[in-house]
Amino acid sequence: MIDRRPFLYDVHVELGAKIVPFGGWEMPLQYATGTVAEHLACRRDAVVFDVSHLGTVRCDGTEMFDALQRTLTNDLEKIAPGRAQYTHLLTDDGFVVDDIIVWWVAKDEFDVMPNASNTSGVTAALPGRDVTDERCVLAVQGPHARAKVAQVDPRFAEVGRFRVERFDYEGVEVRVAGTGYTGEPGVEIAAPNEVAERILRRLVEGGVTPAGLGARDTLRLEAALPLYGHELSLHSTTLEAGLGWVLGWKKATFTGHDAVALELQRGVTRLLTGVASAGRQPLRDGAEVVAGDRSLGTLTSGNFSPVLGHGIGMGLLTPGLEPGRDVTVVLRGREIPATVTALPFIRTES
Repeated sequence: MIDRRPFLYDVHVELGAKIVPFGGWEMPLQYATGTVAEHLACRRDAVVFDVSHLGTVRCDGTEMFDALQRTLTNDLEKIAPGRAQYTHLLTDDGFVVDDIIVWWVAKDEFDVMPNASNTSGVTAALPGRDVTDERCVLAVQGPHARAKVAQVDPRFAEVGRFRVERFDYEGVEVRVAGTGYTGEPGVEIAAPNEVAERILRRLVEGGVTPAGLGARDTLRLEAALPLYGHELSLHSTTLEAGLGWVLGWKKATFTGHDAVALELQRGVTRLLTGVASAGRQPLRDGAEVVAGDRSLGTLTSGNFSPVLGHGIGMGLLTPGLEPGRDVTVVLRGREIPATVTALPFIRTES
């Protein structure tokens, strides 16, 4: 199977991107400065990610509110048009099909944003239309993100956190949400293909650093944000990931409701937990975490933290592990001393 290329592929190559397959797409892993420099640019200034590989399922119509309410876990009654919401799509057995951001654009208009590899599954579960190929999504993130986005259009910079607005930009509609995946403030700009390249070039010309999937992963790990296929999957649950707040218990039902209610009653046997090592050795997913001769579980994500300067990881481990407890991470036969750590690993002002 040939991976899809994002609309801006040639621009990324021109900017010096190293391209890798990801989720069925050919996407930038890093640019010439490298992942660590891109990561630190996001923490200190502003970067732009092309996240056009993420899906957009457009759900328009009077029936869409009810369709989303009975399918997705979170409760749209908590928000209103002009807001965005994080939510899950579950199987009937309560496992996670995908984690999703819903942009509630207007009264009967929703953009449902699944992960790249799950767009077809979300389209099958909801009466929407896949418009992924019609637009690009540029995520501008960092403490100076809004100031630099304002150089492209001041209105984009004014979109608040988890707000959604749409604008006429060069004669086409551009949708902007105050969302992201780094732990830093910023916006995501969903622009029709015909204007997306100009927006990206204006951002880069204005001093925004292009960043790839490598930095996106280390940034979200420092912020303890889950990644589908790692912390969330068809073999794990919302409650195990410590994300019970996305379960809308006040509404009538959602797919997987009864299974999750039973899990809540019984209690989880695994819980997402952070660990940190003292050295620069990156921790990796799949590594076993042990205490003495007792296995506590395995890491679901791990890497080197550019901000903290040592290895960090998250895993579905035995519940009740207190921060500060000494553990050992067994990585490819090597035993790495580590400590249970509260999540997130770093806190920002986002």
